[in-house]
Amino acid sequence: MLANPLPQLTHDPTGRALGLALPPGRLMGPVAEPWFWYADEPAGPEDWARLAGARRAAGLHPVLLGGARELTEWELAPQEMSYPGDHHPEDVLAESWAAYAGDELGFGAQDWPGLAEAPALQEDPDRRAAEVARAAVVEGALKGARAALVPARRSADIPAAIGWGGSLHHEQDVAPLCAVLRSWEDRFGVRVVGLTPDHLTMSVAAPPTDEEEALVLAAEHFAFCPEAIVTDLPEHAASLLGKGSWTFRWD
Repeated sequence: MLANPLPQLTHDPTGRALGLALPPGRLMGPVAEPWFWYADEPAGPEDWARLAGARRAAGLHPVLLGGARELTEWELAPQEMSYPGDHHPEDVLAESWAAYAGDELGFGAQDWPGLAEAPALQEDPDRRAAEVARAAVVEGALKGARAALVPARRSADIPAAIGWGGSLHHEQDVAPLCAVLRSWEDRFGVRVVGLTPDHLTMSVAAPPTDEEEALVLAAEHFAFCPEAIVTDLPEHAASLLGKGSWTFRWD
């Protein structure tokens, strides 16, 4: 069981005992075992970077939570999610590929192509995440989002840890998708930067630079979120070359 330091914030709202200096915020979830800490005010450009130190100090991972709907309307249900480590990422993707892939994808042979190879890390993942967060809150999809801190083993586990339901019509339990995020975290240096009720935004510190591997990764994207492919796989693959962030939306 992962230790949850958030109850300490009940009597220490700035988190000083945990080595933090939090702005005004509140705890979400049960009093005895809160799901996450949530800021009262919209995040500024540097808030993600400022809170990133909480991972080292207290095992809390930063994420931006935004969108038109109030957080109380998100229907979060962490108690209904399984553990990401209990799922194998390639099995998750291969099963989805078999269920959703069609000839219109332009991939040629429709057999599951396997996982893309990991490129060389091009930048520190946390530094890239801070850059993506900064742009997103200034003029991107996360403008007006608030910062949150989530007790999780790794950034990839954040959606399951808070019980996010953005992919409900595609995957009732988001933990299998978090298993894929763990694999992407290992291979591409991703960080979960922000969530809205139906969007997931992540930074990418090691985007593909090889066209063939980008095509295999495009297949992973389709299996992860079929709505991610709005053209065909080759065109989507071309858009991934050197791209420092990925956003997925489930309709």
